[in-house]
Amino acid sequence: MSRRRRSTMSEEFKAEIAKDLGFYDIVQQEGWGGIRTKDAGNMVKRAIQIAEQAISKNPQA
Repeated sequence: MSRRRRSTMSEEFKAEIAKDLGFYDIVQQEGWGGIRTKDAGNMVKRAIQIAEQAISKNPQA
């Protein structure tokens, strides 16, 4: 039986990060399964950076 997790990030946010990191063309051609593990890790790191920046701008949120 296959387990499928729900994504925490929206598709739009993931696409924005992939474009920022320069591998969105691979996503378009092969889907998210086509990216390298390193790229997936870099996406997570970038998403954390964005979240930390948002929190530092509005610490009461």
